[in-house]
Amino acid sequence: MNRSISRRDMLKATGASLAALGINNATVHPAIAQEATSAEATDKTQEGTRAQRMRWWHAAKFGMFIHFGVYSTIARHEWVMEDEAWPIGPYTQHAASFKPALNCPRAWAKLAKQAGMKYMVLTTKHHDGFCHFDTKLTNYCAPEQGPGRDIVREYVEAARAEGLYVGFYYSLMDWHHPDGAICATDEAARRRFVDYTHGLIREILTNYGKIDVLWYDVAWPLDAAGWESEKMNQMVFQLQPEIIVNNRNKLQGDFSTPEQRIVAETNGRPWESCMTLNDSWGYQRADDNWKSSRTIVRNLIQCVRDGGNYLLNIGPKPDGSIPEESVRVLTEVGRWIEVNSDSIYKSDLCQVRRSNYASFTRTGNTLYMHVHFWPGEYVAISGLKVKVKSARLLKTGADVKFTQDEFQMKFTGLPEKAPDYPVTTIAIECDAEPIQDTDFVRKNKPRGSV
Repeated sequence: MNRSISRRDMLKATGASLAALGINNATVHPAIAQEATSAEATDKTQEGTRAQRMRWWHAAKFGMFIHFGVYSTIARHEWVMEDEAWPIGPYTQHAASFKPALNCPRAWAKLAKQAGMKYMVLTTKHHDGFCHFDTKLTNYCAPEQGPGRDIVREYVEAARAEGLYVGFYYSLMDWHHPDGAICATDEAARRRFVDYTHGLIREILTNYGKIDVLWYDVAWPLDAAGWESEKMNQMVFQLQPEIIVNNRNKLQGDFSTPEQRIVAETNGRPWESCMTLNDSWGYQRADDNWKSSRTIVRNLIQCVRDGGNYLLNIGPKPDGSIPEESVRVLTEVGRWIEVNSDSIYKSDLCQVRRSNYASFTRTGNTLYMHVHFWPGEYVAISGLKVKVKSARLLKTGADVKFTQDEFQMKFTGLPEKAPDYPVTTIAIECDAEPIQDTDFVRKNKPRGSV
C-alpha cells in the first residue's frame, strides 16, 4: 500500500473522528490541510534516503535502552506517578532530591559496549515531563533541579567515547505540563502544548551534535494531525538529515517498535523489539524477575533471524548506578557475543527455525545452530534441504562429525557438557542457502505398520 496515500486518508478521516467527539475540526486542527498536502513530499524525501540512513542500524543489531529519571528515586516503576495517582506537588519534590552521580552515563556506555551493543537510547524526557537536558522552555529540568547539570550531555559524551551510536527517547505524553490533557479539547491549550513539544525536540536535536536515533513514545491524547507530526518530522530532518525516527508520533517513520514481544514486520519493513531485563523499565526496587543471559541471547537470536534489532533496557538506580543483576546478565551476554559475533552481526534472514532445543541464524550459506538446551552426544535437524559440507563448534573451533539423509541432518560425537555458556553454537557450512522443509519429512518419511 502507498504510505503517503494512506496517511493522507488518515488525516482526512481525523475530521470525522473529531466531529464524533463534538469538537470543531477547523478550530482544533487547523494544520490538517497542510499536513495532508505535505505528507507525500515528506514520505518521498525520507524514503529516498532511508537505505543509507538505516545502514548502520541494520548492522548494529543490538542496543541499550535506558529509562532513568525522577521516578528512579521512588523506586516503584516509571509509571508510579500515574499508577499510584501521585499529586503533582509531592512528585515534583523528588526532582529536587534526584542527584545522580557525576558522569554516571560512563558506566552505562562501558557496559553497553562490553555487552556487544552498538547503540544507546536514553529517555531525555519521560511521561512525567522531567527534562534531562538544558532547556529554555521549563525549569523542570536537570540543570535547574537536583542534578544541577545536563545529564543528556554527559550521556552523549559517554556514548561517543565508547564508539556507540546515540539515540534520544522523547515522550510526547506529559503528565506535568498543564496543557498535557486538555489539549485534546481546547485549541489554545493544544497550540501551547504542541509549540512546547516541538520546541523541546528542536533543542535536543540542536544542542548535542549529530544524533542517530529519535525514539518517540506515547502520542496520547492527540493524533498525527493534532501533534502536527508531519511538521515535526520535517523539522527533525532539517536539523538532523541522517537521523532515523520510529513510528510512535503516529506516522510510519523509519522502523516499527514492538514492545515486550518479538514480532517481525512484513515486506522488509525495519523493526526493533524493545524489552526489559526484568518486568520494569525504570528502577523498581522490588522487581526481582530478572531474565537470564540465556533468555537474552535467545531473544537476540530470534530478532536477528527475522531481520530485526533488539533494544534491551536497563533501569539505573537513583544515583545512576546499574543494578548488579543487570551488570551480571549483560556481562555474560557480552562474553557469549565475543565468541559468536559472526552469527549475530553478519546475519541474513534465516528460514530455518524448527527445533525444540535450538534456534538458528544464517550468514550466506553458513547456518548457525544455537543450542540453548544442550542434549549431549548428538543434535539433529529435520528436513534440511541443502547438502552440509562441514561443521564446527564456534567456541572451540573443533570439527563436528555428521551424517545426512533426505530427512535428517545429525551431528554426532558431541561432548556431554555444553562447550559454551549460556548457548553453544555450531557453524554449519552448506552448499547453498539453508532451507528447512519439515512438511516434507512428515509426509514422506517411512512409517510403520499396524
